[in-house]
Amino acid sequence: MTEVVDRASSATKPAGRDDAATAVQPVVDVAALGEQLLGKWAHIRHQAREVAGNPAVQKIEGLHHTEHRARVFEQLKFLVDNNAVHRAFPKRLGGSDDHGGNIAGFEELVTADPSLQIKAGVQWGLFGSAVMHLGTAEHHDKWLPGIMSLDIPGCFAMTETGHGSDVASIATTATYDAGSQEFVINTPFRAAWKDYIGNAANDGLAAVVFAQLITQNVNHGVHAFYVELRDPATKEFLPGIGGEDDGIKGGLNGIDNGRLHFTDVRIPRTNLLNRYGDVAVDGTYTSTIASPGRRFFTMLGTLVQGRVSLDGAAVAASKVALKTAIQYATERRQFNASSATDEEVLLDYQRHQRRLFTRLATTYAASFAHEELLQKFDDVFSGAHDTDADRQDLETLAAALKPLSTWHALDTLQECREACGGAGFLIENRFASLRADLDVYVTFEGDNTVLLQLVAKRLLADYAKEFRSADFGVLARYVVDQAAGVALHRTGLRQVAQFVADNGSVQKAALALRDEEGQRTLLADRVQSMVAEVGAALKGANKLPQHQAAALFNQHQHELIEAAQAHAELLQWEAFTEALAQAPDEGTKRVLTWLRDLFGLSLIEKHLSWYLMNGRLSMQRGRTVGTYINRLLVKIRPHAVDLVDAFGYGPEHLRARIATGAEAQRQDQARQYFREQRASGSAPADEKAMLALKAAKSR
Repeated sequence: MTEVVDRASSATKPAGRDDAATAVQPVVDVAALGEQLLGKWAHIRHQAREVAGNPAVQKIEGLHHTEHRARVFEQLKFLVDNNAVHRAFPKRLGGSDDHGGNIAGFEELVTADPSLQIKAGVQWGLFGSAVMHLGTAEHHDKWLPGIMSLDIPGCFAMTETGHGSDVASIATTATYDAGSQEFVINTPFRAAWKDYIGNAANDGLAAVVFAQLITQNVNHGVHAFYVELRDPATKEFLPGIGGEDDGIKGGLNGIDNGRLHFTDVRIPRTNLLNRYGDVAVDGTYTSTIASPGRRFFTMLGTLVQGRVSLDGAAVAASKVALKTAIQYATERRQFNASSATDEEVLLDYQRHQRRLFTRLATTYAASFAHEELLQKFDDVFSGAHDTDADRQDLETLAAALKPLSTWHALDTLQECREACGGAGFLIENRFASLRADLDVYVTFEGDNTVLLQLVAKRLLADYAKEFRSADFGVLARYVVDQAAGVALHRTGLRQVAQFVADNGSVQKAALALRDEEGQRTLLADRVQSMVAEVGAALKGANKLPQHQAAALFNQHQHELIEAAQAHAELLQWEAFTEALAQAPDEGTKRVLTWLRDLFGLSLIEKHLSWYLMNGRLSMQRGRTVGTYINRLLVKIRPHAVDLVDAFGYGPEHLRARIATGAEAQRQDQARQYFREQRASGSAPADEKAMLALKAAKSR
């Protein structure tokens, strides 16, 4: 690729800044960058993409939902036969004990059919993982072989009609009967029915059912129980168990979601998955974790892989969409703005670059952040780094990144759909289908807004920890520093200082914003300031009566969630910045740096009102944000196709007709036709040209 020279910025570049970089030809090594994006588990991603590229596992659009369900169930068998789903299970049972590799392979299935990805996730990532992580060796030996082979299709029965995000308040009960040494499972009212449960409507023979464990008239909170649902021979529900089909959904119709209810269903005492809590024959409850709250969150924490995998799958879907849309935009032509004969390529329009390149930059940031999340996940579940603090960090990181990537996927699919016009609306080009299937990603495995609230609470806890043992002098200095900061920012002193430093120069202002440390300071300062402000507002809430504390928290809920989102954006920016050091060569690194700058400045532009209102940017620098973004678009334009080619998805993954080169052939054919017509002299006269000529002669 040839470099687009930014003369304005190079003319004003301070001595010593980027001097070496200016001599570097910005060329993307597509293959090497592709390997960097594949990350630590590149070999498994290659294997998974080969599976996903097989027509046998790919979605057939337009199937009736009953046909789609049957096809997806058969595809699960294909995955078993091709050893695509057992990586996380114990080696002694035929697995690989490879937790990170398992997720890396699993998330690639989204390119084949999101229904297949999620149904596989229900079977092995939720049902099977619950038995593995919440059960003991006895449970593993008894049930995991059948789960792994698909002889026991199963459900993960946690969510209820009345409770989704608030798992601690589910109403299903498991009451221990010491006389028979059994638990009795009940859903005591309609809202307690298990709902939206994958595999429940048709295929599930068993379920891990989450219920309130009651023994000796004491409720010990939510625990997990292995419950058989259907007769394997007849597929009819067992006595006391009933259910309904959830019917057609807005997407993912290859999955048989349904409802389950239980009336005095008895299961053996040993069907309690008792890794963290057990009930003896006489009904005595014991646990290695004394605190009920900590026990509950420890049990749920073992199931964090769902959030991790959705984060990665959402990034993969965004990559597929951007490859299709950017490829099409390099071929499609509309309006002859700069030529009397040739129409403009869509990707040469600034607005088209804005809508696609900013999302491309975010996708790269999300991809690098996901790789860090995946490494953290593997560290915890492999036991390499598995302290309570490590698990809390993993849960917080997953809760921060999953909302951003899943919201981003929906936004990217919609923008790419619109950017491709009517062609983008055709199901054959997959934008509409993928968006429908991924819609629910933002609310299952943790509602995005609720997850960000969890992140915010962790940020507040860390903020409070800083001062828990501080003496009066430290607190006093902190208060003075905060007051001074407010005075500096909000009286405009910092703005004046920025303006003087820039001396009215747009170029100098832009250089300050493109600087890595400048971006980091702005993004980090926003997080720190927002957390500190909310922390100060909530100070002493724990000493208030419950209703007053809840009301105070509710008054600041929006600011809390905004702070958590700012924190997650900073994590993505930091991951992108760290990835620059791993770039395969200096030419690729230079292009990636432009893309990282585009991501950082897009965040600053998105929150520009905050920076201006809080005095973090002068009006002078604020005005240059958009200008410099536009200059970055020009720099990135020659490398756009290389950047999406590095994602590594071939025609068998894209499966979009507008990404096949057909549009380029049509455009070339049309241009050739008009060229030959003009050359032959047979082209009809243009009325507007004739009128213009006539007017010129009359003057």
